[in-house]
Amino acid sequence: MSSAIIVQSEEAKDRAATLRNRARLGANKNLLFWYRELYRDQFKDLPNPAALSILEIGSGTSPLKQFLPNVVTSDVLYLDYLDLVFDCHEIDKLDAIKDNSLDVITLTNVLHHLKNPIAFLNRAASKLKSGGKVIATEPFFSVLSTLIFKYLHHEAIDFRISEPELGEVQGPLASANIALPWLIFFQNAKWLQRLNDNFDLTSFAARPFSALSYMVTGGISHRLPVPGFLYRMLFRLDIALSRRFPRVCAAFFTVTLTRR
Repeated sequence: MSSAIIVQSEEAKDRAATLRNRARLGANKNLLFWYRELYRDQFKDLPNPAALSILEIGSGTSPLKQFLPNVVTSDVLYLDYLDLVFDCHEIDKLDAIKDNSLDVITLTNVLHHLKNPIAFLNRAASKLKSGGKVIATEPFFSVLSTLIFKYLHHEAIDFRISEPELGEVQGPLASANIALPWLIFFQNAKWLQRLNDNFDLTSFAARPFSALSYMVTGGISHRLPVPGFLYRMLFRLDIALSRRFPRVCAAFFTVTLTRR
């Protein structure tokens, strides 16, 4: 079988999986609530996000546009509900978005799927206005979440990588190392410094977001029968615990980078 046919087959599988996951997410009210609160937290320091120029990378499953209709959605997969389809590693060559035009580029659980997230971030800077933001949410490895991600999550984890990139890339969904962003932003200062030419690392900010509340929804794969009112009560406690004891129980973090 030729490599072109293999790639097309992988893309077809990823497209089908994305549509299935999007439908599951839309039917899970507690998971939608989790995402709504995440987006509020991502944009809380920006005045009037509805008036900003925002590009989302990896929008295949994302419900962000339900909450911020002004967002320009994008993905590498061809899906008829997206605004743009392109490989984000080549964002600097994208004519559809003018250089120095965006207020925000946002990604949720996408960086750990990218072949070279640092190269992407540096190239993406060209599309941001001076002072524009990259806002990305990724898995955080606390005592509790490490156990969950290692033993109850399907995506690969490799803490021993010598360079901040993926090895073999099989497809947008199949290829991943969920430890990759955490290693860049929390563990390896030299890797983080590779962003210094384009981003003001003195204003670099990262904050934990939630502990078990994502898992309690059942995530994309399942829907657990937790009543909505009870879930919302548990969510508030979950957020408080993740902020108070991040190294013990936080499961996600949001990083904000500011373009020079």
